Amino acid sequence: MNGSIQETCLSLLLAAVAAGLAVTAMGILLGALPGLSEAMAVALLLPITYGLDPISGIGLLLGAFCGAVAGGSVPAILLNMPGTPGSIATTFDAYPMATNGRAGKALGLSVASSFVGGMISAAILIQVSPLIAAIALKFGAAEYFSLSILGLMIIVSLAGASLIKGLIAGLVGMLLSTVGADQVTGALRLTFDQMSLLMGVSLLAVIVGLFAVSQLLTDLEKLHEPRTSMKVDNALDGAFPRLREVLRNWKLTLMTSLVGTGVGAVPGAGGSIASIMAYDQAKRVSRTPEAFGKGAPEGVIASESSNNAMVGGALIPMLTLGIPGEGATAVLIGGLMIQGIQPGPTLFDTQSGLVYGIFVAFLLANIMMLFVQWWGIRLFVRLLRVPQHFLLPLIFIFCAVGVFSINSDFFDVYLMIALGVLGFLLARFGFGVAPVVIGLILGGVAETNLRRGLQTFDGSWMPFLTRPISLAFLVLALVFLLMSLRRNYQTAKA
Repeated sequence: MNGSIQETCLSLLLAAVAAGLAVTAMGILLGALPGLSEAMAVALLLPITYGLDPISGIGLLLGAFCGAVAGGSVPAILLNMPGTPGSIATTFDAYPMATNGRAGKALGLSVASSFVGGMISAAILIQVSPLIAAIALKFGAAEYFSLSILGLMIIVSLAGASLIKGLIAGLVGMLLSTVGADQVTGALRLTFDQMSLLMGVSLLAVIVGLFAVSQLLTDLEKLHEPRTSMKVDNALDGAFPRLREVLRNWKLTLMTSLVGTGVGAVPGAGGSIASIMAYDQAKRVSRTPEAFGKGAPEGVIASESSNNAMVGGALIPMLTLGIPGEGATAVLIGGLMIQGIQPGPTLFDTQSGLVYGIFVAFLLANIMMLFVQWWGIRLFVRLLRVPQHFLLPLIFIFCAVGVFSINSDFFDVYLMIALGVLGFLLARFGFGVAPVVIGLILGGVAETNLRRGLQTFDGSWMPFLTRPISLAFLVLALVFLLMSLRRNYQTAKA
């Protein structure tokens, strides 16, 4: 009897490891496809997590997240094309290394730096998150409303060149958050007598439609364009993790990982800002700054350690405050909510086992990322040559089946397609889709806590401004807004 139980447990463990490795590999491959993002990688895998327990489901999504961020370095090194925004700074030195016959070394440094940066950010996440959550447990309706306003300022940061377009996209998401039964009164809003909308729009359909289907339509439009061929040279024979070299530069690795974690914890910053800031700091402290941009290994270490450390940093506000740090963590919040879990400070108090399970899953995701990239670099490079007219239909079918399987409702599939078209049009005209998802997730939180706060305070607005923590969040939101307005003005002036 004991033997059969042990065999069953071993089989389940092996199946979990195999699933984790497969998902991480898929994340790396999606991250390596130029033009895609870690948010899309997570969104594509979201449907398969619905039938899993929360820890397993979020663990798989974290594997895809870590894999996609790390996978963005492959085209950055070999093609001078960043696979994800966080790999922009990687091109500065990794591509010159590749053109000088050191592609293998550049890929090895990238893998090792990604792993070390991710593990450092995991340690910080585990230490800092419970402290922030303990403080946040004292929040009331006023604090949650102000925190939601601060979170909505992420929309301004993600707006891109046009602040107005970013705000419009965010308002679209907030409008979607009002569909369904009112959380306070129960009144039906914007359902148009459609039973499938009584509980609101399907978060999974929104995420998959906006991130995945819209990208498929973009790729379909460019299907006739010739793709850049990926050149694989003999230098890839040396593509294995250069952990010794990364650890030899431990001061640089630690500094850039801390920069990446800190930037990731700031809502709206993201991997591109983290890697560029870390690269700049590495150049400043280097004894040979003139080598940067010409194939300096330190530049690769700085960029890759910071953009992977950003992942752990972005999980801090997501888990402790329920605020997405950027697009991919907005999708992760969607994954938790689909499981019936509301991220935030109460999560640490009521489901501490789940939280620490997520911590362990994040550590394992980084280990799997190291293992998969170590053994799979050659395979991933060659898979990039698969014709898109084979990939695109398969991805769409995967999305449709996944969305349908949640509620067994074809309306969700139609909604996914409609929002995919909307996302395609938004991207075409420079609006972006991440602000829509953030507006959808935080819009309902802001509305509900505003109304509950007004009921608690007998209709008075003053407690929102006089309670210290609430006022601090509102001031920070104003600071972020003014900084974004200034940046937008300088960009337009230039």
